[in-house]
Amino acid sequence: MPTSASPDVPRYRGAVIGAGGIARQSHLPALLSAAGVRERVEIVAVVDSAPALPPVDGIPLLSHRDQLAGLGPLDFIDICTPTASHLDLALWGLGQGYHVVCEKPVAVTRAEADRLAVAARARGRIVMPCHQYRFNPVWVKVKEWLQDGAIGRWHLAEFSVHRLAADAGFAGTADSTPWRGTSATGRGGVLLDHGTHLVYQLLDIAGLPAAVNAWTGRLRHHSYDVEDTASLRFEYRERLVTMFFTWAARQRESRIRFVGERGAIEWVGGELRLERDGRLERHDYAAELDKTSYHRWFAGLFASFVASLDRGDPARATAPYLDDIRRVAVVVEHAYAAARTGKTVAITDGA
Repeated sequence: MPTSASPDVPRYRGAVIGAGGIARQSHLPALLSAAGVRERVEIVAVVDSAPALPPVDGIPLLSHRDQLAGLGPLDFIDICTPTASHLDLALWGLGQGYHVVCEKPVAVTRAEADRLAVAARARGRIVMPCHQYRFNPVWVKVKEWLQDGAIGRWHLAEFSVHRLAADAGFAGTADSTPWRGTSATGRGGVLLDHGTHLVYQLLDIAGLPAAVNAWTGRLRHHSYDVEDTASLRFEYRERLVTMFFTWAARQRESRIRFVGERGAIEWVGGELRLERDGRLERHDYAAELDKTSYHRWFAGLFASFVASLDRGDPARATAPYLDDIRRVAVVVEHAYAAARTGKTVAITDGA
């Protein structure tokens, strides 16, 4: 049960699993400092078995998850570890009776998503994926324009992400292969790492595609054993969406474009543009998109998590999250199948 300073405002006790870059730069700043979140959660421990780790904001640092049992009742765990451990840790947390927040991707296949759903429903616990790009202020504005019909019915969307290499993480160096570049730890390459975010963003505005065609390969980083570049094409009825991700670029760049009957929306770097009926609007989001601001997106995510806990009906609260996890897994699994076979792969409604 949640601890509480008053009977009306419960405070939930949690532990962060993993003390790497994403935990230190985004999760913990949001949990400890964001208004509306810091008053509602208490982080009692960080768990990480890596040797000689520096302290984490004065929070007890444990070397093994089993040590959490000695800290008293716990409401949730927040999983910030590499991808290969996500499913195991999420299932373990549910087995302990904890709610779970987990870095993306929580599940890579439909079978994994289904295992997670069975466990979550059996224990009556919430499993929330870290799909924090939904709280990116640029994406919030893009969705608003699309929903309001600012460019009419859109028929073409293009997403691209250019990076020089896979993120090395907290302990990585320029001379070592980052964990995201290994199948043993990352499970997949740039498609899985960056692609997951853009897949759930696409699903939010367009639903499941009818089919996907994909290519993956290594163009530059031959020490990786996963793809450093991926190109995807999603087919919809009277719509086409393309995605391109690479860790083999010369400079960091992100771009999104929607083309509709009345105009276009384009996000390039820190600028968002809306062209409609011959008029152009420009919005500068450079400050909000700086990496030092990412924790603000997590603040929105954790506020949603707390609100779900407050509802007191975990079975109902977790249903949208489980559906979210599975839909992303459906698209990712089919995209990798398309890349392996070189064929366009249909995605059925019951996939």
